[in-house]
Amino acid sequence: MMAHVDLCSGIGGFALGFQWAGLSKPVLFCDIEPWSRKVLAKHWPDVPIAEDVKELANDPDGNVPDCDILTAGYPCQPFSHAGKRLGHEDDRHIWPYLLQIVAQKRPAWCCFENVYGHVSMGLDQVLLDLEAEGYASRTFIVPACGVDAPHLRYRVFVVAKDVADTNSPRCEEQRRSQSAQEKHQAPQCGSGWLLEPSVGRVAHGIPKRVDRLRGLGNAIVPQLAMKIGQAIKQCEAEL
Repeated sequence: MMAHVDLCSGIGGFALGFQWAGLSKPVLFCDIEPWSRKVLAKHWPDVPIAEDVKELANDPDGNVPDCDILTAGYPCQPFSHAGKRLGHEDDRHIWPYLLQIVAQKRPAWCCFENVYGHVSMGLDQVLLDLEAEGYASRTFIVPACGVDAPHLRYRVFVVAKDVADTNSPRCEEQRRSQSAQEKHQAPQCGSGWLLEPSVGRVAHGIPKRVDRLRGLGNAIVPQLAMKIGQAIKQCEAEL
């Protein structure tokens, strides 16, 4: 099992999906939301949880354990069509801090997630930064209904492999194959998920309702993370 550092963890979608895939186990979480940290602590009581990516980036060697894979669903507000789209001028833009950690820790794999609006704002810079650090990357746009969830929820995933000191044509071929599979995946909702109840404007008797809604809104679909984890595991087996 790979050692997994999960930054901007939310409620642990990457960690859960990668565990389902048999790929990795988390060695560090980080999330700025107290409620999310409580959820992480409940489900992974033995894994340390940091509060601020910026603080971790001040001293990655001292603050971040060595890892084989690093993930982050970094804040979407700088790029989302639902916001002002201030990009790097938004104080929630933390990609440069994540890049500092990646450059210092050199995980073999990275996986990042963000909203569809990232494609037209900020994504090119992320890919250029990863390439400058010696990572080959692939970008996937996958909806939640691609794994039969009963909603669209298009999200951008960037999967990157450290190739600075390796020559891995078979891994590149695997990424091409996975990309083709994702592009031809039919965006239709299917079976395997319980039907979601209708949501009214007012809810009574639901504890921590606002925190729950924020947590779910920020979360990734773990079934998608599992698919990515399975692809990484297969690639590792073929190297």
